[in-house]
Amino acid sequence: MAVIPVDVAGRPYEVRVEAGLIAELVPNCRGLLRKRVVPIVTDANVHAAWGEVVETALRDHGHEPHWRVLPAGEQTKGWETLSATVEWLLDQGVERGDKIVALGGGVIGDLTGFAAAIMKRGCGFIQLPTSLLAQVDSSVGGKTAINTRAGKNLVGSFHQPALVLADLAVLDTLPERELLAGYAEVVKYGLIADADFFAWCEENGKALLGGGSRAREYAVAHSVAHKARIVAADERETSGLRALLNLGHTFGHALEAETDYSDRLLHGEAVAIGMVLAARYSARRGLMPRASAGRISEHFEAVGMRSELRQLGLDCDGQALADHMLHDKKMDAGTLPFVLMKGVGKAYLDREVAISDVAAFLDEELAG
Repeated sequence: MAVIPVDVAGRPYEVRVEAGLIAELVPNCRGLLRKRVVPIVTDANVHAAWGEVVETALRDHGHEPHWRVLPAGEQTKGWETLSATVEWLLDQGVERGDKIVALGGGVIGDLTGFAAAIMKRGCGFIQLPTSLLAQVDSSVGGKTAINTRAGKNLVGSFHQPALVLADLAVLDTLPERELLAGYAEVVKYGLIADADFFAWCEENGKALLGGGSRAREYAVAHSVAHKARIVAADERETSGLRALLNLGHTFGHALEAETDYSDRLLHGEAVAIGMVLAARYSARRGLMPRASAGRISEHFEAVGMRSELRQLGLDCDGQALADHMLHDKKMDAGTLPFVLMKGVGKAYLDREVAISDVAAFLDEELAG
């Protein structure tokens, strides 16, 4: 088992990475499940695949799972579902010292974490991430949020989990598209500050996606360790270091908004195209070689992911996409910082990007 500590001030916790962790849920949560009843929030797809395993794991140790099963998909992460989930937790008699279990991908983790944050001014929760994206990114670091009509993740809280169990066995049950979407967040860590890891992805990405257990364990543990270091240094994104984890996300969130947060474009798919756009925009401004930007898009294409904006078939112009960015939570005094690149593994935060220039660039990309 790989065990990665996340040393945030006052609330340190562990991320454990290994196959079979869910089947051994209670031993892994020793000291955290203090009551017989365990409230679990999940979605219908995950419940169908892993509900029985969790049920058995808990009942074999004298616990009784109480389930809240939500519809799968990004549209679940909204006000109405949050409100209903909080009311359900109150009906369950959840106390501040209890732990709520989030069994699912990024949507469930974000929603449940935010519900835990506002329940009685802060309850504990345990992350059981069931997607590659959630294992390497959203389950770690304590960012919790819901979407609104104005944009993605605009209402939320920093609220760290008590424990994260990244069970590699769940990756075997993921649809190929979901696995690919999560892989984008793996690649991100190489592009931010680890050129050697990006090179590793180029060599081993297909093995990881094809089911290679060693490649998967290394990729998840390495990604989590990278994020844990950043979160420990800048938990609330005050120094700008943690903002680097948003590489590709400003472009990606605009694409998600334009596609109505629907299954037309999964979050990881949007981030992959967003990172290609960030690299190309950086090259356009003379910050990095065009060949390096091409290397990124070529890698995503090589593993079977879309990397071109025009592949989405959007009925909009660059200004419409740029307008979505104006609702980004990183807006500061009327300007929007962008994570750009000076090369592979050399991301930085640029606070002097003109939105009008971004819109013109996006028009060029839409035209192909």
